[in-house]
Amino acid sequence: MDSRSLVPASPPFQLPLANLRSVFQTHDVERKLAKLPDRDHEHLRTTYERMLERGPDRFQVKPSGVPEMAALYAQLPNFTQVLDDVRRHVALAQDSRDGLEVTPMLLLGPPGIGKTHFAKKLAELLGTGMSLVPMNSMTAGWLLSGSSSQWKGSKPGKVFETLVDGQYANPVMVVDEIDKAGTDSQYDPLGALYNLLEHDTAHAFIDEFAEVPIDASQVIWITTANDERSIPEPILNRMNVFEIEAPSPEAARQIARQLYTSIRAEHDWGRLLNPEPADDVLDHLSTLAPREMRRALMTGFGNARLAQRDEVRVDDLPRATGARSRIGFMQ
Repeated sequence: MDSRSLVPASPPFQLPLANLRSVFQTHDVERKLAKLPDRDHEHLRTTYERMLERGPDRFQVKPSGVPEMAALYAQLPNFTQVLDDVRRHVALAQDSRDGLEVTPMLLLGPPGIGKTHFAKKLAELLGTGMSLVPMNSMTAGWLLSGSSSQWKGSKPGKVFETLVDGQYANPVMVVDEIDKAGTDSQYDPLGALYNLLEHDTAHAFIDEFAEVPIDASQVIWITTANDERSIPEPILNRMNVFEIEAPSPEAARQIARQLYTSIRAEHDWGRLLNPEPADDVLDHLSTLAPREMRRALMTGFGNARLAQRDEVRVDDLPRATGARSRIGFMQ
């Protein structure tokens, strides 16, 4: 028998393709390090030494083909348009030496629509890492771009840290709640994005702390917002904008079922519980705010085990308190 016939024609899982890409030039770092005074800027010195020790090369990964995404469409029924866009970008990179280039995206909609969950699943699909930048907690303009080494307590920004300290040249970076970036700072919190969201200018991004050009051109950007009116038009023009709607009642049941099966599969104690939830349990879960579904299920699983049952019942689940509307998938 030909041994090749033992290989499935359509394997369920495809290993990502990986190339090495330099995210900085070693000679730039060596030149900066040589110019540092002997006794000053210890944090900066340590940063340069760490860069040289780790080296400039990071994995640039992409799927080996257009992946099977049926499970993602089922898990994220209100993200269909976004997933369609991702598939188009993956198809362009297929069968070529090009890296995966994804147009920056804005996920627009009410809180709890699943931005973090979507980004995590996208990173898993593409075989790369993920970093979260919460703009609602930003107190200064240097969270993305770093602060000058001349200032007390200065440090690099998130982009520098993710690329230099991470494993990947093309991580997924989530700028969460971009519409809530503080405006009371003397520095524009979104200023760095004008260059970072442009593929050409992102090739030589300068972090204000390290002052060494960093290649951020391969970063996959996902931004989220509740209201686009406070986002500067030049930044909006750099992104594909997707309005994420709340799931339909049937989609909410689908999300609840996916959560039940995924939580059960992630834990050893899951083998002691029924593989499928009862219909009335799904009915109850679909009435909760979806970000509460996971907490409700964990309570239900625990109560079922306390009762030494393998079935989660409606009475095992917490009751919703107050009037809460369905707003989307868990955050």
